[in-house]
Amino acid sequence: MRCVIARFPFDLTRSGVLDSMKGVKPEPVTGESVIIGRRHYPVKQVGEVVTRQDRRDFSAGEVLRAMSRLGFTCRALPGAAPARMESPLQRASAMLGAPSSD
Repeated sequence: MRCVIARFPFDLTRSGVLDSMKGVKPEPVTGESVIIGRRHYPVKQVGEVVTRQDRRDFSAGEVLRAMSRLGFTCRALPGAAPARMESPLQRASAMLGAPSSD
C-alpha cells in the first residue's frame, strides 16, 4: 500500500511492518497505540521504526491512518484519570478566590 508520511511516499505492507517491528521492545504507551502481533506499541515508535524518520517529522495521525489501512488494530488515547471530585463548598470557595487546600 502506498502512503505518505511526513511528505515522503512509502510502500508499506503488513508483512513488512511485522518484519520491521520484530524484536523491537515496546516503549510505555501514553497516547495512541498500535497492536502489532501481541504487543502494544506507541504510534510514534512504530512510525520511527517503519519509516526510519525522526518522530518530530510526522504526526501520529499519519501513522494511525496507514496502520489501520494495513489492518492493524489502533487504539485511541487511554482513558484519562478520573477528575478529583470537589464538594459544592470547595467549588464556591474557589470561585470566591479562596486559596486551594492542595
